Amino acid sequence: MVKHRRNDLLIPFLLVVFDLIAIIGAFHAAYYLRFEPWFSALVPIEKGVPGIASYTIASLVVAPIWVFMFNGRKVYRPRRPIEPSGEFFSILKTVSLGLLIIMSMAFFYRGFSYSRIILILIWFFSIGFLYAGRYIVYRYEQFLYVRGKELRNVIIVGANKVAQSIALQIQQRPTMGYHLFGYVSPVDERIEGISVPRLGTVSDIPDLVSENRIETIVVCLTEEKNGDLAAILDMLVGTSVQILLQFEFIGIMPTRLRTFEMFGLPFLGVKDIPMTTWGRISKRVFDLLFSAFVLVVTAPLAGLITILIWLESGRPVFFKQVRVGMYGEQFDCLKFRTMRKDAEKESGPTWTKKGDPRVTKIGRFLRRTSLDELPQFLNVIRGEMSVVGPRPERPVFVSQFQQYVPKYLERHRVKTGLTGWAQVNGLRGEVPIAERTKFDLYYIENWSLFFDLRIILKTLYTIVFGKDAY
Repeated sequence: MVKHRRNDLLIPFLLVVFDLIAIIGAFHAAYYLRFEPWFSALVPIEKGVPGIASYTIASLVVAPIWVFMFNGRKVYRPRRPIEPSGEFFSILKTVSLGLLIIMSMAFFYRGFSYSRIILILIWFFSIGFLYAGRYIVYRYEQFLYVRGKELRNVIIVGANKVAQSIALQIQQRPTMGYHLFGYVSPVDERIEGISVPRLGTVSDIPDLVSENRIETIVVCLTEEKNGDLAAILDMLVGTSVQILLQFEFIGIMPTRLRTFEMFGLPFLGVKDIPMTTWGRISKRVFDLLFSAFVLVVTAPLAGLITILIWLESGRPVFFKQVRVGMYGEQFDCLKFRTMRKDAEKESGPTWTKKGDPRVTKIGRFLRRTSLDELPQFLNVIRGEMSVVGPRPERPVFVSQFQQYVPKYLERHRVKTGLTGWAQVNGLRGEVPIAERTKFDLYYIENWSLFFDLRIILKTLYTIVFGKDAY
């Protein structure tokens, strides 16, 4: 049986300790800031300065409750995949819910009057302190992994393209905490493009696990070979080996699966997309408010861009192109013109490539900063697009993609967007459309307003620091 690595206990323990310190510290920081003379001058104190003891007691009561709530969100799970924006929104949601609990407790317990200003400050400080603490712990964790310490040995089952992609991810990202020990395949197949040994067939897995401290097995089998899955599960009964299944081989979107019990037996059900009627309404309201705000704030910049384009290459300043939106409806997608007027006269419909000579000087800057997309907020106002969603494609490309990309048309179940989950993960330009589609479908199946906000923040980060656009 594989023993747990020390890091799998240490990191969750450190996260709990840092979270407790952050929450208690946030209460005290909020108290002292509220009653600082300069702050009191800005927001006068009406009922005198209460003692800190009550806030200390409150922090000692609240901190374990919030940690329990974080644990319910699987925050303290060993080797949990971490993404800065996802971590931020996890903290934001938990702290906001936690403050609602505090306000409810204060309503029923009238022995102490809590300052609303302090509650707001606690909210800000908690988010900041918790995020900082998590960052410190995760940096320490990555420090260990990069130096080859506490890595989990991984075996991949399969030799298809999915197996190759996962193998490359493990090799290129040591901060994930895994060491690719090798792979096994049902027949004598090879994973191309990686220098990792083939260790045998599925039947060799038990010996490999017992002799080499294999802790994780990633199963990437094609549909016709998924019968080996039951054999693998039987082989590993009684071990603590982690088994990860890549669902592509069963032909069902993994995020649409749910387990439940019926007739005394376990069943696997398929969920519909999470965007309910109220979800669509809330998304539309957000689109209108956000787009109107952006258009007003960027109006001077849009005027400057208009002048620069006109001076460099004349009219038209805007570029209209037919794109395919929700349910296959076509619309005119607006952009600032970034290419010569006759860009597709000889080449016909084609994607922009790196160093494309058709792009103007101003256009190159606009593409690099994504400012050429600003007019699409008008498409959002008109209801043709959303701020966040799969990027719209031209009809000629849609006709091609639906022929060879599995489930491609499912991305048209929602409005197309200015930015999307695929784009903020670097899947743009010459990245195969099949890869982008996987990310688009993941977005559709996991949609929420918080997910939209997370993508918007990642988009802003990419615009400022990214270098992929061309």
